[in-house]
Amino acid sequence: MKKLLDILFVFAMANIVFITSCRESSDDPAAKTEFELLTEHLVATEMDLDHVIKSAGGNKFVFAPTDAADVAGKYIIDIRSEADFNEGHIDGAVNVPVGSILTEAAKAGDKDILVACYTGQTACYATALLRLYGYHDAQALKWGMSSWNGSANKWSANTGDSGAGQLSTDAAPDNVEYGNPTVNTGKSDGESILKARVEAVISEWGNATVSSADVVGAPGDYFINNYFSSAHYTGFGHVDGAVRVNPLKIEDSSIKFLDPSKKVVTYCYTGQTSAVITAFLRVLGYDAKSMLFGMNGLNHANTFWTNGGENGTAVSNHWGVNAHPNDFPLIN
Repeated sequence: MKKLLDILFVFAMANIVFITSCRESSDDPAAKTEFELLTEHLVATEMDLDHVIKSAGGNKFVFAPTDAADVAGKYIIDIRSEADFNEGHIDGAVNVPVGSILTEAAKAGDKDILVACYTGQTACYATALLRLYGYHDAQALKWGMSSWNGSANKWSANTGDSGAGQLSTDAAPDNVEYGNPTVNTGKSDGESILKARVEAVISEWGNATVSSADVVGAPGDYFINNYFSSAHYTGFGHVDGAVRVNPLKIEDSSIKFLDPSKKVVTYCYTGQTSAVITAFLRVLGYDAKSMLFGMNGLNHANTFWTNGGENGTAVSNHWGVNAHPNDFPLIN
């Protein structure tokens, strides 16, 4: 009897060792895809999308000065063309091509980085990449140089109504879970994969936007995410077939509601938040694009802008209504 008990004991212990080893192997980084390693690293280091939009320290990705003096002490990187920079720029700004933002950011020292472009959209894209690279409190000049001085205004000419009369007010469809995109950097840890992906996305610059007219004209060509609240999704109306994934995060698995087999288009009110989201998604391996000028380009005349806010107030981020150029100084 004792011999039988001894045999059973040995058998039970062997099973425990086997089960334990299986559990340990499932946590083995070597058994994980690069996407899994990357996303785990982003969550662990507080760089999920919500912390790219608003850093763990509380700084939003955009900065809207109320006075020219508000940018004093910041390291201002102006990524417009050299010709436009020379026509007029913020005092102290340095002009570099977008492909050099990482090199230039390294020169900022202990100064906070502020990125400026024409309308804020490209700067927001760059800012998201800077944040993911370790410059967690980098910010973009909200509305770009268009808001700094009227002589640099590129916004007014780009508002429009490409979606007028074509937007649906149906409720959002149920979200469906998809698989993960493929990430292939050849790296074996999350930090190295992230660095490589940010650098790769910067090298691919110029392929991350789409016009509202193109999306409205062929919505079936895209997986469209309307990054609005539920009330604004139906209140403004939305591009036919658009889903609503908001919040959009790794940690709560809502990222899985995006289809990695399609071109993922995100749109917001101004194209600035969607630029941040697009940069984040491209780092994760999605073929992501930001709809230029957001609802301001899609339906600037929409009456919901006027009364769709809380208690029937105006909705913010309406260019030319509650957002205008300032008259801050330029130097050349």
